[in-house]
Amino acid sequence: MPILPRLPARPPDVRERMSSALADACTDFLQRLVSTPSPSGQEADVARLVADEMTALGFRDVHIDSVGNVVGKLGPDAGPVLLMDSHLDTASVSDPAAWEVDPFGGEILEGRLYGLGSVDAKGSLAAMIYGLGMLAKRAHTLPGQILVVAVVQEEPAEGLALQASLNELGVLPDWAVIAKPSEMRLVRGHRGRMEIHLSTYGRTAHSAMPEQGDNALYAAARLVFGIELLGMGLMSDPVLGQGTIAITQFITHSSARNAIPDRCDLTIDRRVTLGETTSRVLAELETLIQREGVRADARIAHYQQNTYTGYKLAADAYYPAWLLADDHPLVLQAVASVERSLGRKPEVGIWRFSSDGVYTMGLAGIPTIGFGPGRSLLSHAPNESIRLADLHRSIPVYADLARDLLYGLL
Repeated sequence: MPILPRLPARPPDVRERMSSALADACTDFLQRLVSTPSPSGQEADVARLVADEMTALGFRDVHIDSVGNVVGKLGPDAGPVLLMDSHLDTASVSDPAAWEVDPFGGEILEGRLYGLGSVDAKGSLAAMIYGLGMLAKRAHTLPGQILVVAVVQEEPAEGLALQASLNELGVLPDWAVIAKPSEMRLVRGHRGRMEIHLSTYGRTAHSAMPEQGDNALYAAARLVFGIELLGMGLMSDPVLGQGTIAITQFITHSSARNAIPDRCDLTIDRRVTLGETTSRVLAELETLIQREGVRADARIAHYQQNTYTGYKLAADAYYPAWLLADDHPLVLQAVASVERSLGRKPEVGIWRFSSDGVYTMGLAGIPTIGFGPGRSLLSHAPNESIRLADLHRSIPVYADLARDLLYGLL
């Protein structure tokens, strides 16, 4: 891992000046991104849009890889590699009637741009691409490479598409910056997550004679209450906070409405903090099953889905927690860079949601930070919107952040 060097207090002037024309162009790009639906697994159109925009802005070696991710570079191939990552996909519109504007309209009202994905994460993606584009004309003078990857299927399976892309490129970046909404804060970690399938088993019978069967739903009910109690005493970390557990789906299997169910399937969203391993999480559930005396089993779900190119993404649904030390050189240099850009020292915190950092830092050990405009509380919600002032302010931040990290400025 290269040591980030100390250099003079002023960075080399390698980027274009921020201008109202550039801000307007980024706004137009975000409107086009929002107007191009890209639910997970259906990102082809938006990938082509992003690739074309990156090419027009001067990125080199722009292509769509076998996974369907958009990849591009700035700077020489020699030297350290800084990964700049965001994602192409969005959640789906859950309730169109709850929207007061067209989810794909990109409408601008009172200084805010509305639409699905405007916050998570097309706003950050647009600002990152336009910010890095400010470096394109003099990128050959940079002391290392900026590698940009805009991935597919981040929403359901963080890190999988990015890992596949980096494997295909044959590169392990030295540092990573993830562009997702952070309210203009720097982020240095977040909890991980596991998706768990829990099944209870019984014996079917006619519901007129329930004593002849063994109702799997009653067994599940005992476990549901136990899981609620389990959540109160989960392991905690002083920075990332406590792990959580939530039942998100419940399916009862019976042959008819007048038949005793012989199986129930539950899906559990388990957010894990530092120190919580897969074996620990499953052991907690096994202890609960044994205590309640029911027939049941719990296992990690397996994610498997083809991307729009036909590439198969497959892995157990475990995405580890990660946290970069607050005195790590990457954090310190990022704070100094953002302070130069914004004229104020940024807050440093964590995300409450998950990101591709589960791979970069959580699995690959790549020092990772996050930054982006927008409030994550609005992500996926009806009338999702981003403040244009924050979108525009974040554009030069991405440029300065990439430049300063490569030059190692403090």
